Amino acid sequence: MSDRIQTYAEFWPFYLREHSQPSTRWLHFTGTSLGVCLGVTAAVTGRGALIPAALVAAYGFAWFSHFKIENNRPASFKYPLWSFVSDLRMAALMAAGQLAPHLERAWAGRPVPVPVASAQAEVR
Repeated sequence: MSDRIQTYAEFWPFYLREHSQPSTRWLHFTGTSLGVCLGVTAAVTGRGALIPAALVAAYGFAWFSHFKIENNRPASFKYPLWSFVSDLRMAALMAAGQLAPHLERAWAGRPVPVPVASAQAEVR
């Protein structure tokens, strides 16, 4: 039996659980938004040099958040297309204020991690 996720319906809750900290989600939102803006600008103006900048912006923010905040490996290493789609989906849901129900379903029946800020406040 493979440990590999087989469908996007299975992947989406996994993706959300891999982005458990609000700061991770906001860094993804920032990087995704910046990457999309740079990518669209490259397409509209024909300035292909902006495409690498778009990728660095999008993945730089995202990967930083995984390695330094979540302490996990980015899902894009194993599921690049689904991760890209999910980055866009999560950013759109955040912008619309509609992400909370998706997070609740993703964590249903699982212990929700304590946000980093709350854990640090308890230590003091």
